[in-house]
Amino acid sequence: GDKAFAQFLTDEIKEEKKIQKHKSLPKISGGWELEVHGTEAKLVRKIAGEKITVTFNINNSIPPSVDEETQEEQKPDEQEPDLTSTPNFVVEVIKDDTKQTLVLDCHYPEDEVGSEGEEESDIFTIREVSFQPTGESDWKDTNYTLNTDSLDWALYDHLMDFLADRGVDNTFADELIELSTALEHQEYIKFLEDLKSFVKCQ
Repeated sequence: GDKAFAQFLTDEIKEEKKIQKHKSLPKISGGWELEVHGTEAKLVRKIAGEKITVTFNINNSIPPSVDEETQEEQKPDEQEPDLTSTPNFVVEVIKDDTKQTLVLDCHYPEDEVGSEGEEESDIFTIREVSFQPTGESDWKDTNYTLNTDSLDWALYDHLMDFLADRGVDNTFADELIELSTALEHQEYIKFLEDLKSFVKCQ
C-alpha cells in the first residue's frame, strides 16, 4: 500500500509542479517587503512616520467551493489551476509617535457576484477595527473592537480611503491573492514532498 501511495505522490508532485505558475513568489508593487514564516506571511511598508504591516496565513484560505469528491475524478489539469487563495488579512498601522496600533481586520467577501449594482465595488472589506498596544503580540479582548456591520457608510469609506492612502487598495488586494495563491501552492507541493518521504521511510 505504501509503495502505491508513494508512487501516487510522485506523480501528483510532478503534475503540481507542471501547473505551478510562479517558480518564485510574485512581488507586490509599492515597496512592500515580504517575510514568510511557514504558512504565515507578513508584508511591511514604511512611509513618513508610519509603519504598515499586513499579515495573512494561507491555511484554510481556499474557499470550499470545489467539491472534494468530484475533484478526484477530474483530469489532473482540468480543475486544479483555478484554486485561488483568498486569505483574511490584518493591516496594522503603527505611527512612530503613539503607543497604539490601529488594527484593521480585512477579508475577501465570498459572494463577489452579488455586488454588480455598485459602480466600483471593492474586492475586500474591512470587518473589524480596533486599537492595540504597539509591540504586544497578544491582543486584548478588553479593547473596544468596532464591527463594521452596523457602521456609518461615510466612516467606512474614510477607513477604506485611509487604507488606500497607505497602499492597501484593490490593486494591492489583487496582488495579495496572487502572492497567497503562489505561496499556498508552494507549501502544498512541499507538503506532498514531505508526505512522500514520510511514507517511504521504513
